Amino acid sequence: MLDLLSKDRIVNEAGLRTALHHLDTIVSSSGATALQVTVKHMLSSPYVFAYIISVWDRREAMISQIMTDFPRRPQEYPTSVARTMLDNLSMYFLAFPAESLATDVSRDITRHRGFVEDALPVLCALTTMKFSGAGSFDDEIGVCDESDDGFVKKKVPQKMRKRNRPKAHTSIDASLFLRLDVAMPLTNEAAASLSTHILTKLKNALLVTLRKFYLSLLRRTELAGDIKALLLPNVGESAKDVAPEVSSTEDVESPTTRPKAYQMVQPMKAALYFENADGFGEWRILISTEAYKNLRELRESEKKIFKIIVGKIKELSNGHFSDDNHKRLNGPDAGIPIYDAKITKDLQLVYQIDCVPDQDGKVYGIYTHAQPGNIWDALGSHLACKGREYRRRCIFRNRPVLSKDGVILPASFPSAEPEPECSGGPLNFSDKDMDRVDLEKYVTFSQAFLHSLIANQDVQHVFMLTPQEQKIVECTASCYVLGRSGTGKTTTMLFKILGIQRAWEMSATDMPKPRQIFVTKSRVLATKVEEYFAKLLESLALAGYTLEELAKTKARSAQEGLVDLDDLPESQMNIPMRYSGLEDKHFPLFLTFDRLAKMIAADVLDEKDSAGAFFNVDDADAHDCFVTYDVFANQYWPHFPQNLSKNLNPWLVFSEFMGIIKGSEHALTCPERVLDRPTYLLLPHRSNPNFANQRGILYDMFEYYTKIKRQRRHHDVADRTHAILHVFRSKKFPVQQIDYLYVDEAQDNLLIDALFLRQLCKNPDGLFWAGDTAQTISAGSSFRFDDLKAFLYRVEQQQQNISVNSAGACLRQPAMFQLAINYRSHCGIVNCASSVIELITKFWPNTIDNLRPEKGVVDGLKPVFFTGWDKDAVDYKQFLFGESGKHIEFGAEQCILVRDDAARQKLRDQVGQIGLIMTLYESKGLEFNDVLLYNFFEDSAVDLSRWRVVLNGVDGQGYAPNFERDEARYAGVCSELKLLYVGITRARKNIWIVDKSDRSEPMRIFWTSRNQIQNCTPGTDVPHLAVSSTAEEWASFGRSLFSHKRYSQAIHCFERANLHREAKVCEAYELREVARSSVGAPSLSDQKRAFNVAADAFTDCAATATGNQKLQYYRNSAGCYVRAGNDLKAAKAYLNAQEFEQAAKRYRKAGRFDKTLHVLNDHGTDIPEETKTELWTVCRLFYCSRSNAQPPLPLFSTFDEELEFLEDYDLDDARASLLESHSRYYEVAELHLSENRPLEAVRAFIKDESNVDSTVRAADTILEYFWRKCSFRITVKSNAEPMQHFIALADQLETNTLTPTTRDLISMFQNILRKNHEPLRNLALGFHQQNNQPAALLCLDHVFSRTIDIRAFTVDEMRRFLQQFHAYARLLYLISTFPDPMEHRGIRRLFSIVRLSGDKFLIPNGTFLHNKMMEVRQGITWVSENLPFSRNACNS
Repeated sequence: MLDLLSKDRIVNEAGLRTALHHLDTIVSSSGATALQVTVKHMLSSPYVFAYIISVWDRREAMISQIMTDFPRRPQEYPTSVARTMLDNLSMYFLAFPAESLATDVSRDITRHRGFVEDALPVLCALTTMKFSGAGSFDDEIGVCDESDDGFVKKKVPQKMRKRNRPKAHTSIDASLFLRLDVAMPLTNEAAASLSTHILTKLKNALLVTLRKFYLSLLRRTELAGDIKALLLPNVGESAKDVAPEVSSTEDVESPTTRPKAYQMVQPMKAALYFENADGFGEWRILISTEAYKNLRELRESEKKIFKIIVGKIKELSNGHFSDDNHKRLNGPDAGIPIYDAKITKDLQLVYQIDCVPDQDGKVYGIYTHAQPGNIWDALGSHLACKGREYRRRCIFRNRPVLSKDGVILPASFPSAEPEPECSGGPLNFSDKDMDRVDLEKYVTFSQAFLHSLIANQDVQHVFMLTPQEQKIVECTASCYVLGRSGTGKTTTMLFKILGIQRAWEMSATDMPKPRQIFVTKSRVLATKVEEYFAKLLESLALAGYTLEELAKTKARSAQEGLVDLDDLPESQMNIPMRYSGLEDKHFPLFLTFDRLAKMIAADVLDEKDSAGAFFNVDDADAHDCFVTYDVFANQYWPHFPQNLSKNLNPWLVFSEFMGIIKGSEHALTCPERVLDRPTYLLLPHRSNPNFANQRGILYDMFEYYTKIKRQRRHHDVADRTHAILHVFRSKKFPVQQIDYLYVDEAQDNLLIDALFLRQLCKNPDGLFWAGDTAQTISAGSSFRFDDLKAFLYRVEQQQQNISVNSAGACLRQPAMFQLAINYRSHCGIVNCASSVIELITKFWPNTIDNLRPEKGVVDGLKPVFFTGWDKDAVDYKQFLFGESGKHIEFGAEQCILVRDDAARQKLRDQVGQIGLIMTLYESKGLEFNDVLLYNFFEDSAVDLSRWRVVLNGVDGQGYAPNFERDEARYAGVCSELKLLYVGITRARKNIWIVDKSDRSEPMRIFWTSRNQIQNCTPGTDVPHLAVSSTAEEWASFGRSLFSHKRYSQAIHCFERANLHREAKVCEAYELREVARSSVGAPSLSDQKRAFNVAADAFTDCAATATGNQKLQYYRNSAGCYVRAGNDLKAAKAYLNAQEFEQAAKRYRKAGRFDKTLHVLNDHGTDIPEETKTELWTVCRLFYCSRSNAQPPLPLFSTFDEELEFLEDYDLDDARASLLESHSRYYEVAELHLSENRPLEAVRAFIKDESNVDSTVRAADTILEYFWRKCSFRITVKSNAEPMQHFIALADQLETNTLTPTTRDLISMFQNILRKNHEPLRNLALGFHQQNNQPAALLCLDHVFSRTIDIRAFTVDEMRRFLQQFHAYARLLYLISTFPDPMEHRGIRRLFSIVRLSGDKFLIPNGTFLHNKMMEVRQGITWVSENLPFSRNACNS
């Protein structure tokens, strides 16, 4: 079969696949000997082995086996597979092209190659050396000593090393040892020690060589091609890499634009592996969370003891075991030994030698001799349950390297199949002991860890994962991870993100950064995970700090202010508003699904469209446009008809609307993207038990909801996702896709959201879905992971049909993992909760994922069920208030859970302020040490007859109803059991169930039959429920409640902690919630009043706050004032919040343009240019259009800027005032004329003394006015106000600058208006001589229009009179018979005819011609007071 691995067979794809399959078989089933023979065969042909491991996905298993079988004696090495591998691989690497390997890889290969060549002759010499006698030997291995500070390595001086070097036997070539830079041994002990040292370094060299080769493959995928080119030099370009490939969906991006990062970053074992700190030995030291806390406390308070402890740990890491540091604490029959190392007289370091699979030291903590009590025997026995082989390996010790110093090196063991655990049950620890002993998280005592302690930094460290968790993190395919609350789902996600990030950082710089996104529904969870990730990166960065740099670092304050993260403005989130704005620096990205959806919507949806509601993220009113469950419950539910909503749960109804009718897979295929009524009514009852008998009512309510939503122009989560998917269907993803997507708490999303999220990731192996469908308490969620798997499988198949990879291989199926160990709650609670899941799975298997039962780490008290208490006579004071009847109160970590607000108020009325009372919905995401589940069954809408269905889970119970006979009847029990599960799993230590209803009896019987509860009846000892809490504990839990938006409960906690300021802050947030819930109420004034109250409360909080809290409270206050319609107060609050753009906008809306100007002037650099320009324009328009309003600040920087602005916006009055203020009267006059303001124009012309034409223009304007007002046979009264001004202005003219004709015309009108007729005779004569017939006619018309007594005339007077009258008549004739009067300017002026355009003219109302034509055309109704006509009409 070895010929399958020959060079000739692996040249083609079929041969390579056969060879890899053969190797799979050897690794899986054959022994170590067969593997060694196979490896030696591959190494016999140049480059075959290197090529095989470059394309084989199971190379790690082979490498692990080779490392396990590494020779331990020098005589075994020359003929070993390890020696052949070291010789061959290092030579192979040196033959690679220079660009194939990174610089650090090439350097390490060269260094290891030299050591490998020099080590073999030394080992051969050591096997033949003989010593004449025992001699002294000083160990050369530990050439590092410790300085006074305990953290810096100090080299032994060169002279000391030379002096200590022993003399070699003359028969041995001493140069062999010199080339290896080691001393030639003079004793058997020294020779044995040197052999062990060389073999250890060779083993490390092989491991490092293989690891470097592995990382090189990750960095540069072409490396496999380089190896193949060396193996098959004559194949050429036609022989492409035939290694099995992984299919990928079609990439939107061009392959040349960005290499695929996801092909280069897995696996991440090396990235998440950490060595001991510098100066520490071969024993790997693991530190528990409790020990880390102890070390931090001692580093702060007892630095001397801290140094002693670090020194003690260093001793253990170097294998220096002694009676002082290796004393067994538990008895010899207690299974796995637990040891202590003495620190001081009263302090001890407790640790265990573990084996995973190599030996390491696991430090539990630093305790006094009285702590934590007698628990080590129990712990040792519990650990022994892992099996006999595990116990043997933990107890096994290598022989000391040298007999005189007793140094013991850790042992390595081959991989072994996990043994079945012995029955022994979980640990039986008390709560106090469990608080002191951490069995969950262990961190390597690495350089980063040590430096974080020295710097006293509050950071997080990469802790050891369980084998199951490690499989998840290192999984190279997409995966689904299911687990109940507290099983580590989020941890595996975070560590995979970190591993990929670190693998990239450790790779070549030209490798594209992997784009990773973590998505969850909860803002709190997203923020916490991001903070955790940042602390992990910070701790890793500390490894590279010097002691001087560490001394300069300052501990950060971990205390955070009370600020709702959802209130933070988008501009402060350090990520762009649009998805297309993301850059490499933003990744890994941690955000909520809502935020991600808004970013995508901003890129793909049209803002002018109805989908524009998705963009109004900064609009205070937009909070209500998006229908969340709270909006649904407050604004929609009260408006449903009572006959429909009666006895229905709004949360379940909303979940049905979103999760089934709108958000299911089948909804994607419906025309309206919602299930139609027939389809919904025919859904199977088993997979959709909710409302199984009420589907018709539910669909009526859905139609009613849709109608109201459309009227209000609202949108919900399903609308948003459908809108985005619609764009994706019509075109490819418009922006760059990501490499890895992590969806936590996936059950909180709609199923259609999964399709949207899948479109973001171009890597079919880069999807990570985690969640727990048993905790589907998020309104709108209704699916199982099995549904999600099937749905996404169909999606992948569709994409594969569109685009198949080059090899034509099938897509890899995602891996499925379940985390079943609950680290949060003990077995008593876990077992009880698991039984509830068992019932759901038994009756409604299609509503929940079928998982293995959870396991707890330690045992604990069973839930206590209070039963037998008479409903009327029950004395609740006995267990709520104590035997004495004295009022007590539950502690900070205790909570009473009720079904709804009505139940809470009822209980509060009975017992008062006893402690935290929360509804089941409010408790989501929270955990308590102790939970009292109060009247869960009594307040259930499911009656006793239906609850009895659970008795089918009790063996021998003959009174259980037949479930199969009427499945729909019992559908409501399914949702009730899910709620019950949520209530039980809120508790970490104790769960007490108090219920007075007989509806609780079936579940009590069920639990009792399984011995999973303790029944507490009257007359028995009642457990002590209430415990006291310190002020610090109240404050801590208050902050937790605040972060989950449980403000009223947080108020209670802060009041108990005497933190009145924090309580006031929570009150402000609670008032805002009340105001928001009033939206849609009939009284708008009440709604505004509620927001005003909330705004005032936030303002008061801001007055006493500092820093970012102060700004946020003012920002919240402003938002509430906006909702209250108080723009002025909102503007002031925004200003205090340093939200200058919003402040300026609100001042503008309030009409306070003076305030707007001040904000623009003082904070213009902080306002976007577009907004600033718009507001400046509005303010300028306001002040420039009002002559009586004076701006508080200059509106323009220059005169020309102001003039240009006034011209652009046609603000002529302001423009005229501006020009006049700069004595530019001529332009002022021309402006007035353009706006038909002749009086103002004349005044401006007269004021202008710098322009000689101004007087002429003034005269022309006056004459134009006089002609218009004093046309033929029309005389205006001279005492009319406008005319008086014109007459006065005419008198002011400098007539000496005018032409004689102009002077005469002005004189004519002055005499006409003043009725001085005699001067008109002479003026008429002058005009006649000048051939100005219209002016002469006007003069004579005024002369002869009055009655003249000619009886007293002399002959000369009569002659003159007749001559003038003849001239008058002649002028009338000439003008009336003029061939084309409309072309004669003088005639048009005489009759005040206005040319419109072309041959169109206008005869104004009130003129002589207009009056005469009106008389002629009596009885005709005119459209206009003025009379338009054409030249032809005039001529006729």
